[in-house]
Amino acid sequence: MSRAGEGGGRSPRISVAVVNFNGGDYLRECLRSLARQTFTDFETLVVDNASTDGSLELIEEAPSELRILRQDANLGFAAANNIAAKAGRGEWLALLNPDAVADPDWLEALLRAVSKRPTHRLVASVQIDLADSTRLDGAGDCYSAYGYAWRGGYGAPVERTPDAGDCFAPCGAAAFYPRERFLEAGGFESYYFCYHEDVDLGFRMRLLGERCQFDPTARVRHAGSAIAGKRSAFAIYHGIRNGVWTYVRNMPAVFLAATLPVWAAGALALLIRGALVGQFAATLRGFWHGLARMGPALRDRRRIQRARTASLGEVAAALAWNPFDYVRRRPVVRPFSQQTGAEDAGGGAGERTGDQSS
Repeated sequence: MSRAGEGGGRSPRISVAVVNFNGGDYLRECLRSLARQTFTDFETLVVDNASTDGSLELIEEAPSELRILRQDANLGFAAANNIAAKAGRGEWLALLNPDAVADPDWLEALLRAVSKRPTHRLVASVQIDLADSTRLDGAGDCYSAYGYAWRGGYGAPVERTPDAGDCFAPCGAAAFYPRERFLEAGGFESYYFCYHEDVDLGFRMRLLGERCQFDPTARVRHAGSAIAGKRSAFAIYHGIRNGVWTYVRNMPAVFLAATLPVWAAGALALLIRGALVGQFAATLRGFWHGLARMGPALRDRRRIQRARTASLGEVAAALAWNPFDYVRRRPVVRPFSQQTGAEDAGGGAGERTGDQSS
């Protein structure tokens, strides 16, 4: 097991990135799950954001090819994953949160998905709640035409896991990308720090013509913001602020103009909800800083929109247009088109997940 430096010899097929910041026992279990993968041609890069909890010393069982990239400060989830992507040597890049535990055939399933459906080179995994195996933690990231993102199916029974299909983007907790394409697209936006960077990248890659598939056979169990806190002011602030920037950076002008009134109504609704549940200050600050500090997002918008190769029709088809999808956290996974060549577009026997166990 290598703990530092560059790996030698032949390049692995997959580079797995794990970003750690005081991950404690979560990190230990995450790496243990990677050590038990049925597919073994991969390297693991743990980018440690100056942890102070001794979590690196808690590692007991780890993948055979492990590199630990220690940072001098907490760079955030976005920048740290970019470091791993640049340091990696694999054709594919898999991201796994330190508070996630992968099924033994997770990597094998991801490769099988892109082999079956090469038109969809981004893959979203099914995420099952680490604390409750009967509940979904997510089935891919969804994005409303009105500028709001959500993790599809969050909190729903696992029996409602969708069949394989086209979804907007992978959740960064368990995502799969062509590594060079990830880098060509600019990777995650580092000034996001954390939250929403996966949706932003998924949107940018959609604009560049890439497509994402949800594959329910690629399974992980995920605690979900176990380290930052699911309802913490930190999570709410960054989620709201970065959500504003994602909408402004990526939405084509014709859709931006048409959907802005609904976005504004949604912002008001979130502020009211924040007041009712004791999260008003973090929500307000998120919107305020998102709007007041929009300069970099506006500059990036010009570059992103100039680079767009996808048609407006293709962009529109990837968005969720029913506002109640967001309210209900409904997974938006659409059947594959005939052009994918996927004989299992309607969900074959091997894709059913109603009997999943964790």
